This record gives sequence, structure tokens and C-alpha cells, in this order.
Amino acid sequence: MKLGNRGQALVEYLLIIAVISVVVVSLVKLLGGYLQDSVTKSSCSLVDKVYVEGSKPGEGQCVDK
Repeated sequence: MKLGNRGQALVEYLLIIAVISVVVVSLVKLLGGYLQDSVTKSSCSLVDKVYVEGSKPGEGQCVDK
């Protein structure tokens, strides 16, 4: 009977990991453009360029001054 309980616990842990993974992937998909814009803004300031916003989140780019 102990082997059955171990298997059940393993399946429960796998389900928890799967749910957490789906949530994380969804958040990255939802916020990915905003994160990309944030990184692009920072890199523009490092290379002494100007950040220009795109029409959608994640489409911004660096241009020469």
C-alpha cells in the first residue's frame, strides 16, 4: 500500500508543477512585451541612443540621436 501512496504523492507534485508552469508561461506571455521594452530602454541609455516606442508593447527600438 505504501507504494501506491508514493505514486499518488508523485502525481500530485507533478500536477502542482504543471499548474505553476502554466501560470508562469501565461504571465511571461502577457507581460513579455513590457519586459522587452524595459530592457530595450535600459540598453538604449547604455549605448547613448534614444528609445522610440512601437505601436505595441515589445516593438520599441533604439535610434540614433
